[in-house]
Amino acid sequence: MTTGRFAPTPSGGLHLGNALCCLLAWLSARKQNGRFLMRVEDVDVPRCPRKAGEQALNDLRWLGFDWDEEALWQSERTGCYQSALDRLSAMNLTYPCFCTRAELHREAAPNLGERRFIYPGTCGSLKPAEIAVLSLARSPAIRLRVPDEEIAFEDGLQGSFSGNLRRDWGDLILRRSDGLFAYQLAVVVDDGASGVTEVVRGRDLLDSTPVQMCLQQILGLPSPAYIHIPLLLAPDGRRLAKRDHDLDLSALSRRCQPGALLGLLAYSAGLQDSPASTTLNSLLRDFSWDRVPRGDIRLPALP
Repeated sequence: MTTGRFAPTPSGGLHLGNALCCLLAWLSARKQNGRFLMRVEDVDVPRCPRKAGEQALNDLRWLGFDWDEEALWQSERTGCYQSALDRLSAMNLTYPCFCTRAELHREAAPNLGERRFIYPGTCGSLKPAEIAVLSLARSPAIRLRVPDEEIAFEDGLQGSFSGNLRRDWGDLILRRSDGLFAYQLAVVVDDGASGVTEVVRGRDLLDSTPVQMCLQQILGLPSPAYIHIPLLLAPDGRRLAKRDHDLDLSALSRRCQPGALLGLLAYSAGLQDSPASTTLNSLLRDFSWDRVPRGDIRLPALP
C-alpha cells in the first residue's frame, strides 16, 4: 500500500506553496487508495514553537485535508534519533566536530559565491587526546563520514538525478553542538518508522535526496519513491516565503473560502482549466501527475 506524507516545518505560517505540496501529496496517495500521514517537523524546537505547529495543522484541516493517524511531532522523537546516531557511531561512521560558525565562515570565504559550503573534514582526523582537550572548551557537533560515491535515482517528476555526497556536501552534521538533531537524520528515521513509500515535496529539496538515500542505505531502511514538485511563485514572481504573512494560510482564511484557494492551486498546477472553486474529492477523480508541470509556477492574482 502506498503511504504518503506531508511534513511542514512550523517556523512560520504555512504559505500557498506548502498548501500546494500538501494537495499534490494528498491527491497522489488517495488516488492510489493509500494512506496519508502528517508529520510536524519541529526538531529545531527554538525556531518551531508548538503553537505554530498546531496552527499549521488547523490551517490544513480548514482546507479540507485529513490524515490517517495522529500527527507525528519530531520534538517528541529525540530518543529515536539518538538511537540511530548510536548505531552510526557503533559502525565508526561518525566523529565529533569542534568547528565554530566563525571558523567555517572563514573556510568558506574563498567560495562565497557557491550555493553551499562543502565541509573539508577538518575534525575528521583528530586523535583521541585532541578530542579530549577540545571537549573541555566546547561541546562538539557530530558528523557523518560520507562515502565518495555517486547516488542516483529517478524522480517521479524531475527525471534522473544523481549526487556525490563527498563532492556536493562533505561530511554531514547529524547532531548540532547544542544537542539538536539535524533535519537529514530526523527525516530519514521518521520516514522509515512510518513506512513512508512516497515523498512529495518541493524541488528545492531535490539535491537532499542522495543524502537521505545514503542514510537509508546505511541504516538498512528502504528508500521511498520521490516526486519533487515545482516551486510556487507569488504573482509578482518572487519565491514564496514564510515571512510573507499576507500569503500565509491563516491570513488568507480570513478573506477566502477553502474551495477558492483549492481552485487557485489546482489551476496553477494544471489540474483544472480555470481557477474556479473546487473540492478535494472533485480534484481526486481526475488527478494525474501527467498534468503537473516540472518548471516553477507563478500564481495568478489571488481571489
